[in-house]
Amino acid sequence: MSASLQTLITMALYMVVMILIGVYFTKFANADTENFFIGGRKLGPWIAAMSAEASDMSGWLLMGLPGVAYWFGLADATWTAIGLAIGTYLNWLIVSKRLRNYSIQAGNAITIPEFISNRFKENKKIILTISALFILVFFAVYTGSCFVTFGKLFNQLFGLDYRLMMLIGAVFVLIYTFLGGFMAESTTDFVQGIVMIFALVVVLIVGVSAAGGVGAVVDNARSIPGFFEFFAVAQPTLDANGAQQIANGAPVFGEAGKYGFLTIVSTLAWGLGYFGMPQVLLRFMGIRKSSELKKSRRIAIVWVLIAMGAAVLIGIVGRAAYPTALTTATAAENIFIHISQTLMHPLVAGIMMAGILAATMSSSDSYLLIAASAFARNIFQGVIKKDASDKLIMQISRITLLAVALIGIIIALDENSIIFKVVSFAWAGFGATFGPIILFSLFWKRTTRAGAIAGILGGGGMVFLWKLVIRPAGGVLGIYELLPAFIFSCLLIVIVSLLTKKPSQEIQDEFEAVKAMTD
Repeated sequence: MSASLQTLITMALYMVVMILIGVYFTKFANADTENFFIGGRKLGPWIAAMSAEASDMSGWLLMGLPGVAYWFGLADATWTAIGLAIGTYLNWLIVSKRLRNYSIQAGNAITIPEFISNRFKENKKIILTISALFILVFFAVYTGSCFVTFGKLFNQLFGLDYRLMMLIGAVFVLIYTFLGGFMAESTTDFVQGIVMIFALVVVLIVGVSAAGGVGAVVDNARSIPGFFEFFAVAQPTLDANGAQQIANGAPVFGEAGKYGFLTIVSTLAWGLGYFGMPQVLLRFMGIRKSSELKKSRRIAIVWVLIAMGAAVLIGIVGRAAYPTALTTATAAENIFIHISQTLMHPLVAGIMMAGILAATMSSSDSYLLIAASAFARNIFQGVIKKDASDKLIMQISRITLLAVALIGIIIALDENSIIFKVVSFAWAGFGATFGPIILFSLFWKRTTRAGAIAGILGGGGMVFLWKLVIRPAGGVLGIYELLPAFIFSCLLIVIVSLLTKKPSQEIQDEFEAVKAMTD
């Protein structure tokens, strides 16, 4: 049996197990929309924590982040990881319990747009509609990034056609999300969280050994200008085709680039994204008891620290073990695969590759399900047909699953897409659109409906404006679009809220009731 076939069999068995989990939860998911979209609020602390982090990280963790470290060195990847770790902890610490309680108090909301809409007691569902539309847009982009990972993985491993493999991966994720809904998705994410962290640690250990030990890795990193520094960045020297130049068997680098204070702040701003991530916020809402969130927080932060630390180090180790193997920024995202495939027995490599599948599936299923709920429950039932039955909503949600997956497939057709860049845009979109209004809704009683609408539109719109128009100018304006968009959204919420009439007494009383439950 060939090595490739052994690896493929291992991965196929893993995928079958995930399908079976979806089948197992089919009856539960089909009971009603609350079960399908939020698991009937029955998540335990381990599943809540692990599924939140696994669905959040996606294939970006095993491919995008190591790829950045391999290509540019320590600074960019590490400051991003630090920002994400801080954001993870603060989100679980200050948002989780209050959001869980408030979502129940505010009309038993089971989606993020529904919570924000109910929080402000709106009759005309403007917040509901624009929130759902932003979710559809950004999750289509996110889903596309996951499908890119599928295509790259099988293309790199088996030399199979990128587009065909991307399509097969998309269909596979659709099947078990279609069947089992939120509970299947959360349970598979729990399993996949375990597989991901196991794969990261094993690949790191094997890579260090192949590179000649920790000392050899450090010596190599220090020999590259800016590669092993927190305040500088490596600059690969490229040829006319955009590939890194190789001289005397070694990769060529130019002088180290600056990694100044503004860039660090911009990179740390990744952590702000957590406050607006629907796939994470839904786990807060879906846990069975708010008292179990403390345990979930501890599990989540330990997982994140180990996983991201290992991911960054794999990139650094990979540059020492295989300095000339990957000569473009896109190819660099295959360093995890390259180490696994080159150094491990095919069956073991299959388990490591299942880690990438796990990361990708745990995210794409979440994205598809939340996008489906955004349209079916928030737009279709909330605006178009308010008397829609549960059965009809379930049918519409599954049609939406197919539509969003199709858009994701179209986005993923370009096999030269850099996963890190695609994810960073969608991450900024969610962080700036929903992060500020979630925080203000939970912690500032004076927030008004008009302020919420302004913040959502301003934050989401500024992400596009900054990314496409302002950021290309470079210099001080070249910062990550999440930071200015998040600040702009916060300012709009405060200014518009203060300029408009105070919330009704009913809204204020509900706010105080939730505050009393949480404090």
